[in-house]
Amino acid sequence: MSNKLQAKDLINLGLFTVLYFVIGCCVAIPVGFVPIFLPILGALWSLITGIPFMLFLTRVKKFGMVTIMGILSGLLMGLTGMGFWGVPMGVIFGLLGDWILKSGGYKSVRRSLIGYAVFSLWMIGTYIPMYFMVEDSWASFAASFGEEYADKVMAAMPMWSIVLVAAGIFVFAILGGLLGKALLKKHFAKAGIV
Repeated sequence: MSNKLQAKDLINLGLFTVLYFVIGCCVAIPVGFVPIFLPILGALWSLITGIPFMLFLTRVKKFGMVTIMGILSGLLMGLTGMGFWGVPMGVIFGLLGDWILKSGGYKSVRRSLIGYAVFSLWMIGTYIPMYFMVEDSWASFAASFGEEYADKVMAAMPMWSIVLVAAGIFVFAILGGLLGKALLKKHFAKAGIV
């Protein structure tokens, strides 16, 4: 088996990235309009997208597929107006996720869960402006949704909460991965992931 990505790998990658992103947006769009829910948005995203990501892992056998998914997810998030910080975070956490999966020979359930949880941290990129570019973020929210909404968002995102946001993403990704594994038991067995 060639270690290079083939057309079939890229097709799987494209299809699963779209599926992953659309399912994530089904959670993000309604929840994102409520400022107090923004800190838990990444955790909810990683919980619900655990199902398509675990199915994706039954087709991942080559290094780089998870990294590319992270980059594409960051790009898609940027195109939806959430900033492009998800792209460098997608590179970093996608590579780490790929290494974890490869270290398990793409056959370890435990490494699949940890790899998914680490990969999911790419979403920190969507929060970077709210924590480190506060005035610009406030102005952007105020222009789109009004000053009252912007004030509530920034009040819900104090600097110390970035640790809780990251921890929530990681923990809920593990739960989402377990949910995906339970629902896709037959697919995991067929792919030889134990």
